[in-house]
Amino acid sequence: MDSWRVAVLGDGGVGKTALAVQTYDPTIEDAYRKQMVVDNRMCFVEVIDTAGQEEYAALRDQWIREGQGFLLVYSIASRATFERLEVFRQSMLRVKRTRPIFMLVGNKCDRTQDREVTREEGMELARVFGCDFLETSAKTAINVERLFASLVRKLRESRQENGSASNGPGGGPPGGSPPGGAPSQSSKKKKGSKCIIV
Repeated sequence: MDSWRVAVLGDGGVGKTALAVQTYDPTIEDAYRKQMVVDNRMCFVEVIDTAGQEEYAALRDQWIREGQGFLLVYSIASRATFERLEVFRQSMLRVKRTRPIFMLVGNKCDRTQDREVTREEGMELARVFGCDFLETSAKTAINVERLFASLVRKLRESRQENGSASNGPGGGPPGGSPPGGAPSQSSKKKKGSKCIIV
């Protein structure tokens, strides 16, 4: 059974903890774990819930080093959180030695009356980042399972392409570099970051 460590990044108040808790059982203060079946294969996912406030920027580097895959989250009801995404993406690019595997996530899609960021804007930013995009609602569970399953598939593809299966279920020691990013459907380039927008 393969095992993955996923860090959820984004500004404060975008629903990172709600996404982690929505389908996951808390095990320690800031991490959530779950067994799930993706494409008829069992896997184990540990979600690292991170703080988005700037005063935690130093800790953010540690969380990124520990992560193998990432969810870059904003709230569709807050343009400010959308505009701050580049800060978190740059942190990933700076800390990781290999291309980070991540998805772009527009959370709180149930709040249609409060929407400040259109779905088209999210899709466009995903194209710029070279990653996949999904809108989710941690409150109503819309696309949450799909989100984690999609990221697991990307991580598996990366492991196969980089021949890192021999590193063990976790794809390497804790805190080590994650498997390299596989080309996304929207960007088959060998270089550049990979993300999935939800």
